[in-house]
Amino acid sequence: MTLFHTVLLTSGLVLALHGGAAQAQPNAQDTSRAASKPLVTLQMPALPDPVRVTLNPKTTALLALDYVERICNSQPKCKSQMLPAMTPFMAQVRKAGLVVAYGTREESMSQWLPEVAPAAGDIKIANVAQDRFYNTDLDKELKAKGITTIIMVGWKVSGSLAYTSVGATLRGYTVVIPVDTTAATTDYEQTIGFYQILNQGNGNLTNQPLKPKAPTLSRTDMITFQ
Repeated sequence: MTLFHTVLLTSGLVLALHGGAAQAQPNAQDTSRAASKPLVTLQMPALPDPVRVTLNPKTTALLALDYVERICNSQPKCKSQMLPAMTPFMAQVRKAGLVVAYGTREESMSQWLPEVAPAAGDIKIANVAQDRFYNTDLDKELKAKGITTIIMVGWKVSGSLAYTSVGATLRGYTVVIPVDTTAATTDYEQTIGFYQILNQGNGNLTNQPLKPKAPTLSRTDMITFQ
């Protein structure tokens, strides 16, 4: 996964990240000062490629977070990148008969995007924190249905997905995150989000497929149910 990122440093330099490496470049507003200082080279951890996984539909649930109008209308990546991947994947999930759960704040519960909206019988969690397990019945409802693996999708990878993935692995779930169904405002934040997920307590920095009680990065076209 090769991305290009630019970040403004407090020193007045612009940090350019590409393919896992970072090098400072002069800011146009501070060229004279930057020119008098040596370039700063930083190392950005490279992300592993997404991997193929085959999941048991009887023990796997899909957890969709914040695919709602209030967020997606203000975040272009939600409708331009995430939704085109999520719409056919949701159809695949429904066909396979997975348990489907949704999490968002109470005021957004009626704003789900129609392409991925809840159906009758789906679990709906009104959350009070970015970790959707915190102070909710999500764990209780999933375990009651025999769920051991969670496919986690939605906004955003460096926020709710990161925190909820930790909440899930701490409770013994194996987590799969299709990288094309989540994002963040900037590419830099997006890369950091995926890195945080893989580097959590029971981490999986090599992205071993379906490491137990740990996160795995996959992609919608690389997930099958059997």
